[in-house]
Amino acid sequence: MPAESADGAIETRGLEPVPDRERTGRVRELVPTWVAANISVLLLTMGAGLVIFNGLNFWQVLLVAFAAPVLSYGLVGLISIAGKRGGAPGMALSRAVFGQRGNLFPGSLIWVARWGWETINAVSGAYAVLTVLDLLFGIKSNTALIVVTLVFFVGCTFAVSGLGINALRVCSTWSTYLFGGFSVLVLGYLVATTDWSAVFGKPAGSTAMMIAGIGTIAAGGISWVPSGPDFTRYLPRTASSRGMVGATIGGAGVVVVPMVLMGAVMAVGTPDLAKAQDPVSFIGELLPTWLAVPYLLIALIGMLLINSMSMYSAGFTAQTLGITVPRAWAVSVNAVISLVFGFLLMVVATSFFGSFISFLTLLAVAFSAWIGVFGVDMLRGRVYDGAALLDTTRTSAYWYRGGFAWQAMTAWGVALAVGLLFTSVDWFSGPLAGTWIGRNGLGWVAGILTSGVLYAVLPRAAAPAAGAGGTAPEAGAAAGGTDARVPTGSLSN
Repeated sequence: MPAESADGAIETRGLEPVPDRERTGRVRELVPTWVAANISVLLLTMGAGLVIFNGLNFWQVLLVAFAAPVLSYGLVGLISIAGKRGGAPGMALSRAVFGQRGNLFPGSLIWVARWGWETINAVSGAYAVLTVLDLLFGIKSNTALIVVTLVFFVGCTFAVSGLGINALRVCSTWSTYLFGGFSVLVLGYLVATTDWSAVFGKPAGSTAMMIAGIGTIAAGGISWVPSGPDFTRYLPRTASSRGMVGATIGGAGVVVVPMVLMGAVMAVGTPDLAKAQDPVSFIGELLPTWLAVPYLLIALIGMLLINSMSMYSAGFTAQTLGITVPRAWAVSVNAVISLVFGFLLMVVATSFFGSFISFLTLLAVAFSAWIGVFGVDMLRGRVYDGAALLDTTRTSAYWYRGGFAWQAMTAWGVALAVGLLFTSVDWFSGPLAGTWIGRNGLGWVAGILTSGVLYAVLPRAAAPAAGAGGTAPEAGAAAGGTDARVPTGSLSN
């Protein structure tokens, strides 16, 4: 546990690498972390969308539900290895790859993308509160109540994320047990009341729609990739890399698979589910009140944790952009943005699901260009210099040429453009969206492959000299100094 929060105090560490003496976390703690990151009723809505919009049958949905978390959270687990090597947040480690100035470009894009993700979760949480009020007290939604519920949800999110990693771990563990128990009850109710002949009698959809469905479900996981190191920086450098990847996939999969399948089953009896403006209230219509209310309350805690985790990482990202305030205060910027955008989505937007899917599609593309570059750099055996990461002046070992690593910047920029060329959403369509790659929703895959391959073939940036930037012995060790080098491509330890 981090020293700052071992006694329940607020975590005060920002971008600085975690010293070895405080890196006492355990790999198994990643399981409840990634369970909590997926406790959202939006997975039910997305599962319904696979049936209604993609036209998939139960067995195709089952394949999508298994493939998506393996693919997306496999990437999360892989990039998380950098956290135990460098002991710093993901976007701080990214400075070593892109340069101190160059990192501002992908960092800004990722920070902005988080606004949308946090807005979606804030809206879902507010809708959950509104649904519970309606079920218990018959209170109907109105504009004033929407504002109150949004402020309540975002305020709780800000409080938990501001406390830091220890608070997130405790909340994640308890929410895992509670949500798991009530999900079993909901699953049992669906098994007993569903018309299974209608479920299994649905014809199969096209392979293209199944591939696109994998991308849609995987997009949520891909959005966590740059944040992976944020939750592994307290692990010792001797922690098993394979165990980290396995715990990440397992924690996410144990939630994603049943939730997506339940959404698909619900869609058979409620075909309007995926088209609803409100993505939560259908639970009150499908389940009895005695089950719907506690399930929504537990799901509300889950969505609060998702947003707390996102804001926790967003605070670090804001700091890497030069916002010189403590991490807890940096989180407040995202909280305010969530309130404003959440209000617009709940009051002004006409289609929640359409906006949500379009956002997920663009989100995956925005993150994919960074993933390819950072992933290849990490697999090469990158050594992170703790002092150089924090030194944003010309004396930094990661200043490269004018503050930019042109190899990483070139690969990132080209990949971002390529990904958008193959992407089509409600309000944007790239010129190559009609090709096989575009029709199958693989613009994000094209982005990862383009950035990774291009970065791999370009000449390497000059390696920083040992101790460059004035690395103190403890800072160098905490950041994974020279003795932390891992052979290229290795996932052991």
